[in-house]
Amino acid sequence: MRGLRFLWLRRGVLLRLVCWSVLETVQTFLTGYAPARALDAGFLAGRADVGLAWLGVAGLGVVVGAYGTGRVYAAVASLVEPLRDRLVEGVVERGVRRADGGALSGLTQQVEIARETFAGLVMVSRSFVFTAVGALVGLFSLAPMLLAAVGPPLVAGVVLFVASLRPLARRQEAFLVADEALAERLGEVCPGLRDITATGAEEMIAADVGVRVDAELRAARALARWGVVRVAALALGGHLPIVLLLATAPWLLAHGVTAGALVGAVAYVTQSLLPALTNLIHGLGTSGSRLTVVLRRLAPASMSEGAPEIPAPASEAAPDSPAPPPKTPSPTPQPPPPTTEHPIAPTPTPTLSLTSVTFAYGPDATPVMKDLDLKLPPGSHLAVVGPSGIGKSTLTALIAGVLEPRCGRIRVGGASVPSVEAARHRVLIPQEAYVFTGTVADNLAHLRQDPVPEGELVAAADAVGLGPLLARLGGLGAEVDPAVLSAGERQLIALTRAYLSYAPLALLDEATCHLDPQAEERAERAFARRPGGTLVVVAHRISSARRADRVLVMDGRGTAYGTHDELLETSPLYRELVGNWGPPTPSQPAFPLRDADRVDAVAGPGLAGDGRHVVAHGSVGKVEAAGDLRDRGALGGEG
Repeated sequence: MRGLRFLWLRRGVLLRLVCWSVLETVQTFLTGYAPARALDAGFLAGRADVGLAWLGVAGLGVVVGAYGTGRVYAAVASLVEPLRDRLVEGVVERGVRRADGGALSGLTQQVEIARETFAGLVMVSRSFVFTAVGALVGLFSLAPMLLAAVGPPLVAGVVLFVASLRPLARRQEAFLVADEALAERLGEVCPGLRDITATGAEEMIAADVGVRVDAELRAARALARWGVVRVAALALGGHLPIVLLLATAPWLLAHGVTAGALVGAVAYVTQSLLPALTNLIHGLGTSGSRLTVVLRRLAPASMSEGAPEIPAPASEAAPDSPAPPPKTPSPTPQPPPPTTEHPIAPTPTPTLSLTSVTFAYGPDATPVMKDLDLKLPPGSHLAVVGPSGIGKSTLTALIAGVLEPRCGRIRVGGASVPSVEAARHRVLIPQEAYVFTGTVADNLAHLRQDPVPEGELVAAADAVGLGPLLARLGGLGAEVDPAVLSAGERQLIALTRAYLSYAPLALLDEATCHLDPQAEERAERAFARRPGGTLVVVAHRISSARRADRVLVMDGRGTAYGTHDELLETSPLYRELVGNWGPPTPSQPAFPLRDADRVDAVAGPGLAGDGRHVVAHGSVGKVEAAGDLRDRGALGGEG
């Protein structure tokens, strides 16, 4: 209705457009009629002068039609520009009065798409109507019987095409929506490919992107199926009349149709009707559905005056739009408070919950864990211990959603794993820390969408123990070259980055194995003090288990759970691990100091192994020698 009202208000322009289009109708009429008369009354009758005269009339018709086409463009511009002005007014109103950040895209791209597409539709629709009128009048003038061969299939083709317009527009919009969703997801994924690889989330991201690829594929196939209808309409209305004229030519000639009239009819179909129908189907079928989609998106900008704006939830915010900073900046990130449905005696939602979780690397493999149940309330501090290869890193990967259990359920912050909501509630720091080329501030604030105040960055660095390294590098603005950092230095940067994130659950998977005991203790205590934060540590030393509120002992057949003192009483495996975690023997150094291979047994302060120790995940009696970790070697690391 709005479209018809828009056209009615510009009926003067439409009348001018019709008048100039009549000249094109004259050209179309002469396209078939003049050659037919040139043959019948001229060349076939032995009068070449008459034939040439009629061909001259046809040429004059081309000149007249070209003049009319030039005037048509001016009339179309008078019709199209007001539409553009109205759309621009609506977009500007939305951008200025309602502070819509997407207004610039609508102003610079979508309005121009609507303007150009509308102009094209006016041209092809007008051209088809007046071409069809001129051709059908010409056919009737030559021989009414010719209309029987051309008219019915032409009408049937146009009807079939018009019937397919609405379904075609819906599928075109579905395809555009699916394409935009895929492009948006790829825009989020591609800049973070190194992060995805570093955290081992390739399969999860590939599955997520694959869902959108499949959705676009289905939309494209549905669009293609309706595209076949367009081809059928063109074949029925444009190509079938040619076949009918040629097939019925003997019969038509026997019933009084002249050879010139038959040639003129073929000229009408091939030179006028077929090109006009082709332009109509391709122009209206593709551009028309495109215009429908664009106008539907632009229309609310000017048609929904007074409608209240509903802010998008945080889960639907644009990936590159910063989240609002916390009201009171604090060195420690504030996780969201637990919610409850009970107004009386509220029970906090567990930060982490595992229910009957079973996992195995393959359908016939022995389960790494079986029927594991675990609940951690906000503020918990859990240490995970066990022999090497028993499944400690597998547990953190399951909690992070990198792996999926064979059966059972995992929830983080009340959200099922894997899911986007659960991913926002946890941060995983693997043993091999990820640091990228850029400034120190860029690395530390990598997991925050909002700008992080410099004071908060410095406070977090001091809390975790990054302060000395930060000073040595030259401050927050210093450029970081990951290749020149030691493994321990990279771990400190990764730990501070995780500390600054808003995720309430921190998973430290051997994330301090390249730090000395004092640096490890400082980092773990900083995470344990995060308000409302929950810490899960795959323990590297006995001190990590002693600091934890609870200890989870994994042995493949089952698990033991309790405090350090309780497990010493009840778990033989834990007693064995603690015994092999004993203090180093000073009289038996791993290497002579300053040996011939220039290996220094005394590590750099804060970033080295702790002399000679038995690693938490090692087998009984497994001893690792200390060394300077600035050579980027792995001490006590798994894998």
